[in-house]
Amino acid sequence: MMKYLDHLEEWIITSLIGAATIVIAVAVTRRYLMGIPIPAFQDWLLGFNMAWAQELCIYMFVWMAKFGAAYGVRTGIHVGVDVLINRLPPKWCKTSVLIGLFSGAVFTGIIATLGANFVWENGMHYSMLTRFGLPIPDDLYEGPITPDLEWPTWAVYLAIPLGSSLMCFRFLQVAWTFARTGELPHHDHSHVDGLDDETVDATEALEEYEAHKFDPKVEEGGVK
Repeated sequence: MMKYLDHLEEWIITSLIGAATIVIAVAVTRRYLMGIPIPAFQDWLLGFNMAWAQELCIYMFVWMAKFGAAYGVRTGIHVGVDVLINRLPPKWCKTSVLIGLFSGAVFTGIIATLGANFVWENGMHYSMLTRFGLPIPDDLYEGPITPDLEWPTWAVYLAIPLGSSLMCFRFLQVAWTFARTGELPHHDHSHVDGLDDETVDATEALEEYEAHKFDPKVEEGGVK
């Protein structure tokens, strides 16, 4: 189950950033091509409305950031200052890490709860009642829509409760693993996916070469 959730999280982030990149590239290319003095071509481009592109990309980056934050908790990619914690005795160190993780879970849980209430009151309640043909109270309003895409804003703001809930779950997941094994997720910034882990780092290879290039015991010097 967790494997499918991990893949879904990665798929959402990858799809959003890929789609946003394509939309931005098309919009910018269209803008520059409109400067070409070809009447029929310019008229066709003017009829190809992309006023919505900027707004859509903003929304996609917001969703990507919320789910990317949860991904960062799971993989340990977030920056943390642990100089003081690492100097504590092992028992206090573990307790401090758990307090930090549970604090993150509580904070994101609060944001998820408040965000869900905001989305519900911002038009989702009205939309659900309308969809299922239920009676609508007089004091319930439809909710605003976005300027260009004319989407209901509650659908856009849904990124807050969904992303924060996933982030809360990731904090609890990391805390549970740390309590059992004492290990935290660690992201190696020097590692590049797709490359063999046994590949020699270029800097290390150069340093080894400099150390042995004049060594008579090593034939022709250099790294072996």
